[in-house]
Amino acid sequence: MPHYFSPGIYVEEVPGGSHPIGPIGTSTAAFVGVAPDRTAHVDRAVPVNSWSEFLRLYASGERPESTPLARAVFGFLDNGGTRCWVVNVGEGGQLTGSGRRRTGLQLLEAVDEVAILAAPGFHDPVSHEALLATAERLRTMVAICDPPPGVDDVSALTRVATARDGKPAGSAGKPDDDQTPKAYRPRQSDFGAFYFPWLRVRDPINGELVATPPSGHMAGIWARTDALRGVHKAPANEPVRGAVDLEYLVTRPEHDVLNPKGVNVIRYFAGEGIRVWGARTLAAEAGEWRYLNVRRLSISIEQAIANGTRWMVFEPNDFSLWRSIRRDIGAFLTRVWRDGALLGRTPEEAFFVKCDEETNPADVRDAGMVVAHIGIAVVKPAEFVVFKLSQWAGGAETETIGG
Repeated sequence: MPHYFSPGIYVEEVPGGSHPIGPIGTSTAAFVGVAPDRTAHVDRAVPVNSWSEFLRLYASGERPESTPLARAVFGFLDNGGTRCWVVNVGEGGQLTGSGRRRTGLQLLEAVDEVAILAAPGFHDPVSHEALLATAERLRTMVAICDPPPGVDDVSALTRVATARDGKPAGSAGKPDDDQTPKAYRPRQSDFGAFYFPWLRVRDPINGELVATPPSGHMAGIWARTDALRGVHKAPANEPVRGAVDLEYLVTRPEHDVLNPKGVNVIRYFAGEGIRVWGARTLAAEAGEWRYLNVRRLSISIEQAIANGTRWMVFEPNDFSLWRSIRRDIGAFLTRVWRDGALLGRTPEEAFFVKCDEETNPADVRDAGMVVAHIGIAVVKPAEFVVFKLSQWAGGAETETIGG
């Protein structure tokens, strides 16, 4: 209590009881690759907010050579992305280093805002593993994996590749056998996505028509969908800005094979152009994280709750704290439900927050822990829209004419 020494009226400001939990950003991407200027800011994570800024930082010189990294950053910004982090690994660089100094993907571990991860130009199994392992370890982002160029056998996209599949024929560790089935699919993961095929775009640096991996453009579509509809909306059935053609035109029967395997196909539709026609992760077909928007929404909710409840650390672990947890998280999830991200006609149907004596018995409190159980009913995308069509006479009487 403060001390007062003379009679009078004193007004004190006291903190409010509630601590609102705010949403977090989900549209910041990170790209790791080789920049047009191989020597520019090597092994540094640098934020980029515009194409002109990227050119100034990474494409100095009179005639810079374009790279998949440059085309990915342009595709990201062109498709609705507004901010990304760039790591230039330089000529002959690797996604991960073996020394004590952080390099490549490791540099992004200290950047909290990254929610989308890609490495345009790195599409071998070892690179896929590095991307997925980083996303799984941090649990704050989803990695986009690119297929190799020139794929003409789509069945190879359904077979999981190993490090041997990333080596050229005749190299050490892989038999020089033309009969060995090719495999290109990354392994199963709840924190990864895989798109096919490559895009044909007008290069933003030299103006030539070139093929480029899809990860940059897809990351931009994720960011655009987040801004316009919310992270709970699947980033699919969206046009790919800047794509003038596809390296491979997937047929409907081929798509029937690829989609259950978690391969998100980019299709051309007459009159509609080139569109993303898949919204799956690399999770198991029957897994609860097989839809991309479900995975990304859960990440955003987890991060928002973690950031918004940090004030609770070291607070007395009693009924008052448990009530605050239920109140603050409940208010936050109510806003998420009102945005259309959770399934249910009422908040009670959409989520629950339980934090009481049952979740915090004496042994839990003695260990210095407070435990809350949170359940959410996430809206899943309408991936298969089915209309059952049959003939109907409409109740009209039929009349026979003639004899």
